[in-house]
Amino acid sequence: MDVATLSKGLDTIWVVLTAAMILLMEGGFALLEAGFVRQKNAVSIIMKVFVDITFGALIFYFIGFALMYGKDAGGFIGTTGFMLGGDLSHINLNITHDTYWLFQCAFVIAVISIVSGAVAERIHFRAYILYTIAMTGLIYPLAGHWVWSVGGWLGKLGMIDFAGSAVIHALGGFSALAAAIFIGPRIGKFTADGKSNIVPPSNLPLASVGAFILWFGWFGFNSGSTLSATNGSIGHIAVTTMLAASAGGAACILFTMFRYKKADPPMVINGSLAGLVGITAGCSFVSDQAAILIGAFCGVMMVLATEFLESRRVDDPVGAFAVHGISGSLGALAVGLFAKPELTKGIGQEYYGLFYGGGWHLLGVQALGLVIISLWGFALTWGSLWLIKRVMPVRVSKDEELIGLDVGIHGVPAYNQDHDFLDLELLKARK
Repeated sequence: MDVATLSKGLDTIWVVLTAAMILLMEGGFALLEAGFVRQKNAVSIIMKVFVDITFGALIFYFIGFALMYGKDAGGFIGTTGFMLGGDLSHINLNITHDTYWLFQCAFVIAVISIVSGAVAERIHFRAYILYTIAMTGLIYPLAGHWVWSVGGWLGKLGMIDFAGSAVIHALGGFSALAAAIFIGPRIGKFTADGKSNIVPPSNLPLASVGAFILWFGWFGFNSGSTLSATNGSIGHIAVTTMLAASAGGAACILFTMFRYKKADPPMVINGSLAGLVGITAGCSFVSDQAAILIGAFCGVMMVLATEFLESRRVDDPVGAFAVHGISGSLGALAVGLFAKPELTKGIGQEYYGLFYGGGWHLLGVQALGLVIISLWGFALTWGSLWLIKRVMPVRVSKDEELIGLDVGIHGVPAYNQDHDFLDLELLKARK
């Protein structure tokens, strides 16, 4: 076996394994969101995750991948690659197009899962299926094309987003914000005078396990984005990922102890996730110390953003916008401040961070791209839900919401409360 064949084989194994790690994050999303919502809506969370994986993968195969990575037209859209067919010769990698599609498919599934949490406990299941098609087939693929494709206009300007703080998380976060505003708060979440009622999570241990699974999967998310098992930056990417997540969680522990006089468990869980989101854009291009600063700052800002949304009567049950929208935005901008010249040279990028003498160009490009992508996600999500509402309800009925979506929509509870009684009756019948 020659060296080239061996290298291609190793890279293929690496990308497939890291794609599987990212797909495992869907289990993390399921547990996290099910733990944060009320018990009567746990099944609805699981069903939405299955929609993300099933419909998301199929739509991305038929349409999304082509629009995102197909041969460029004007820097805005891809035109080849539908069902992985047509001319994809411009994708010049050491892995097959099938392997590349699998990795990118894992990313698109993560994007739609961000929105899922923001509309938990009140979106209609059929409407969510249609929105998933819009996100995975159009909204995310076009934004991704602008930054990551060969010929994308934001990429040509010099925007850096290594694993998606802007393209995945800011896009998903601002889409989640639009969806949460459009669909409105849960019944009883806010009083008539605008004060917020606490809706206790059903299972914080479950949510914490979900966060740990997401943390684990993030090493595939970031390190896997090298698309090569022999890339020398894999170790550095893993270290910055770990440090940012730890800093985000630690900052939330200290900040909530100071602010609330006690460490707030849901905030701490989301603080670590905020650190992970924040480092995703620059994990390969910033120092260890910068990763700690980014993670800590994202953790604190996540808390403040959560409070702000509550004050504006926006109901986001799992903190999707605060974690992904805010931290993704900060992470994208942080690249313009902290990107080191010796690290950006490896991607043929002549621009680097302001704090390293790179001037304002990269920060300006990052800000421009962030604004465009965020507005795109918000506007297209609002428009998609508006169109869906023309043909079917976007929100469940009042009775369905009060009884819970598990029974009201799916016809089955997450936890069978009558199993002890049924077992007793079975024993009596046998006697």
